[in-house]
Amino acid sequence: MPEPLLEVEDLRVTFRSRGGAVPAVAGLSFTLHAGEVLGIVGESGSGKSVSMMSLLGLIRNTNCLVEGTARFQGRDLVSMRDGELRALRGKDVAMVFQDPMTSLTPVYTVGWHIAEQIRAHEPVSKAVARRRAITLLEEVGIPDPARRVDDYPHQFSGGMRQRAVIAMALANNPTLLIADEPTTALDVTTQAQILDLLQRLQRDHGSAIVMITHDMGVVSQVADRVLVMYAGRAVEEGPRAEVFRRPSHPYTWGLLGSVPRVGAERQRRLPTIPGSPVSADAVPPGCPFQPRCRYRHDRCAQRPPLEGPGDHVDACWLPQDQRPELRARVDAVAVAAGDPERGAVR
Repeated sequence: MPEPLLEVEDLRVTFRSRGGAVPAVAGLSFTLHAGEVLGIVGESGSGKSVSMMSLLGLIRNTNCLVEGTARFQGRDLVSMRDGELRALRGKDVAMVFQDPMTSLTPVYTVGWHIAEQIRAHEPVSKAVARRRAITLLEEVGIPDPARRVDDYPHQFSGGMRQRAVIAMALANNPTLLIADEPTTALDVTTQAQILDLLQRLQRDHGSAIVMITHDMGVVSQVADRVLVMYAGRAVEEGPRAEVFRRPSHPYTWGLLGSVPRVGAERQRRLPTIPGSPVSADAVPPGCPFQPRCRYRHDRCAQRPPLEGPGDHVDACWLPQDQRPELRARVDAVAVAAGDPERGAVR
């Protein structure tokens, strides 16, 4: 196997608060190879965005402690100085931020944003940067780009602003693209267009992509591998086909079970995961998912390691040979009753 493009090991992000230290990310490890698409999925508050922003040095301050290692092309991002990170961001590593409505400065044109990104990393004139901005807007599907390049963000719809943000991220052909909820708040037609755009650009430029989302449907379309996060920890990781066909962690079962299926019998109510996501400052000892898990038992008081057969791993104490039967039995009861609570194992 070639050397990983990005290798994150035991990443920990802790915030200071009046109540004490709050661990937002607690020991995250993963690898990403060139040209690969990694889908990081989980509910809000699971640490997806914080982990990626910490790698780029975007949350460095006296109240935040980032520990661990994150080697990108052999260089450790965590220990890298601010000046080195500024030279890296937008050139070798680019990020599509979660909210396109607030990612663009309203007093500058869309074309200025893209040209500024180019000129920050390449010694080119304003005219050359503008021409490239027009080309990038055309690549991401903005109609009449030669005219729209001089429009302001408020003159773009939400989907068009998302495309403009993607054009900014791709302005310097980054080796790694981090897309944080790139389809949030978009209608389903625009979502499909954005996903097609990311896949096409990934093929054309050969960039690796980290796709951050809470939408399992998005992950199923674009990811090569899937990393499921809960309470700042990885609870399952593996190839996309393995995770979707043979999910092994109860939290992943809940995420997949909450997705409506086309052609399935209509239910009185959609299945949900019981309870609410655990707060970062109130993570229980042992398995963090145990307060919401239908299968919790005494051993869950100890934290399970992330392990498993081959490259499909999970952090759960349930015996591997019992998991398919348990998941199938509970799913069958929930579907028959149309009520997820009746599917719970008492």
